[in-house]
Amino acid sequence: MQPKFELAHVLRTQWQSIERSVENKTLNTWQLRTLSALSKCRTAALGGHVDGCTNCGNLRISYNSCRNRHCPKCQGNEREAWVQARQKELLPVSYFHVVFTLPSELNGLCMQFPSIMYGALFDAAWDSINTFANDKKHLGAATGMISILHTWGQQLMLHPHLHCIIPAGGLSVKGNWKHCKTNGNYLFPVKALSLVFRAKYFQHVRKRIALHNLQLEKQIVLPKQTVDVCFTKRWVVFAKKPFSGISNVVEYLGRYTHKIAVSNHRIHSIDNANETITFKYKDYKDNEKSKLLTLDTLEFIRRFSLHILPKRFVRIRHYGILSSTAKQLTLPVIRKQFENVMITPVLTKAESYNPLTCPCCKKQTMQQLINFNQRGPPNNWRKHTTRILQAITMK
Repeated sequence: MQPKFELAHVLRTQWQSIERSVENKTLNTWQLRTLSALSKCRTAALGGHVDGCTNCGNLRISYNSCRNRHCPKCQGNEREAWVQARQKELLPVSYFHVVFTLPSELNGLCMQFPSIMYGALFDAAWDSINTFANDKKHLGAATGMISILHTWGQQLMLHPHLHCIIPAGGLSVKGNWKHCKTNGNYLFPVKALSLVFRAKYFQHVRKRIALHNLQLEKQIVLPKQTVDVCFTKRWVVFAKKPFSGISNVVEYLGRYTHKIAVSNHRIHSIDNANETITFKYKDYKDNEKSKLLTLDTLEFIRRFSLHILPKRFVRIRHYGILSSTAKQLTLPVIRKQFENVMITPVLTKAESYNPLTCPCCKKQTMQQLINFNQRGPPNNWRKHTTRILQAITMK
């Protein structure tokens, strides 16, 4: 079902004000570039192409997507394709869902130096998990992790946290699979993990700042007062019970991997006269009730822009036995030890949808015939594409 309102429409109607926000330094140029791509997605501004069905002759005009990872309209196919690839790598073991959250006192530094602060979050989370996994008191084996960065809360305020899925065990030195405690039903003590994570986070932040200061003239100083306050707080590390089945792991992956700060379906209404926007959110402090929040349109855009990641920043990362370099060796070894355990493939939208399928005759016979730029298709595009289609079908 198509959403009634779109983020792109909000951006287009407020574009002049958005450009002024860059001049006022409310937004930076990278955020402006990203918002521009989102506003033009699947419009004539990005050009398009004409597809034709070699079976029934149906013609279809499609405008190009921006393919930006922050775009509400571009994540569906990317997400499903990624899930399909990960499903082939799933192990026939239990998995845990662990969340590492940064305290709000670090939000200011996250806005100023996102690459350093978010990069250290990934480093510290894996360093903590790896430390506990290698400790014989807890596991004594090499484990792995898939981690996904989210920076938002339900009301679009900055709330950096890392969603991780971790197998309930690991490979011993001898290459045997070793379950976590209570046969894989318990990962690591959360309170101890939280303390280690807090200490390791600042270790990695200092390393990244030191490297930054060596390479660039602009020096970064980690405020001692902020660090002291953070060490007085208990950091949130939350470990959920293991997933009940492999299909639930796949569902989790699809739900979290390519999620963005706010989807078009969450936009409830747009008031152009008063320049406000109302969107839905879950109030976790009130039994996850669905509620509405109305913001000034520019404030809504500012909050959304907080979650535009730095250029080339990788927000989904694999570690340990699940890393791209290790899994070619580790996955076959582990699967061989669970030969009798079957993993039932889960049908996702990526398998049920094919862009080559003709919407008219339902056969996979659509072919791209011509491309066009922002000026749109030529005046005689129908006759031209029909001749091309006839030439293809006659071959």
